[in-house]
Amino acid sequence: MPTAETAVPLEPLRPGDRVGLVSPSSAVPKRRLREAVALLESWGLVPVIGEHALDKHPRAGSYLAGEDRDRAEDLRRAWTDDSLSAVFCMRGGYGAARVLDLLDPEELRAARPKLLIGSSDITALHEYWEHEIGTPTLFAPMLGTGDLMDDPGNVAALKRALFTPTRGRVLTAPGADPIVPGTVEGRLAGGNLSLLVMTAGAHPVDRVRADGRIVLLEDVTEDPYRIDGFLLTLLRSGYFAGARGIALGTWVKCGPLPEIRAIAEEMLAPLGIPLLWGLPFGHGFGVDCVPLGLRGRLVAEGANPRIDVVE
Repeated sequence: MPTAETAVPLEPLRPGDRVGLVSPSSAVPKRRLREAVALLESWGLVPVIGEHALDKHPRAGSYLAGEDRDRAEDLRRAWTDDSLSAVFCMRGGYGAARVLDLLDPEELRAARPKLLIGSSDITALHEYWEHEIGTPTLFAPMLGTGDLMDDPGNVAALKRALFTPTRGRVLTAPGADPIVPGTVEGRLAGGNLSLLVMTAGAHPVDRVRADGRIVLLEDVTEDPYRIDGFLLTLLRSGYFAGARGIALGTWVKCGPLPEIRAIAEEMLAPLGIPLLWGLPFGHGFGVDCVPLGLRGRLVAEGANPRIDVVE
């Protein structure tokens, strides 16, 4: 199977491709699903909706889109359907980590590789796909959320990411600013900070999860003290052992950005690897899409700090 060192970029989507829509985390409103279908059809794609995409967990007040087994089954069916070219996770919230133990990595590895798309809570699946399946994924705003559907810029960024090759993509922003300077190459990995902490128990204890990688970190609606605690947990667990560099994205509703930056500098700068603040990935409007599992170059210096996708 492909590995983190041999991952092959996936082909861009083309009009006429069939794509799956699943809800492995929290429930998606019917209105958002209708909007998603209309958008994909306007791009010439053929949406295939998972059987349980609109489910709600029977527990009163639940935060889950249906039962764990049903969410896992929709994901399994979509990934192993070789007529599909991509699988869109409709929204985040919470729940993806609960389906990991219900997946069969050997069955998933045997399926035709395709693009898995999502962010936030879907970080649990991105990491699983990287380590267990060996297939690149796309960290991107999701079709069932306002972050995507209410922002024409995010819609345009997703379309561009889906229909163009990965090699040569650049992730940068006017506010990007090196905290620790340097330029390094490595596999792009990571995603939502709190999910990386949550999924620590889903991996063999002897696996160094960020070894040889450029780690992307972002989060939403987390107080500064919790950001501090999440970073401390990853540091103590050895998560960053062998990491090549770290890129920091958006921190929507996480408190004053200068405080978040100061926490990141205090906790991560002592690692002595390039550390870049202010790239446009994560939550909110005005973000871009990042292919995970592929080799990138982190440039945390000079007049244009950025990430270049080099494969």
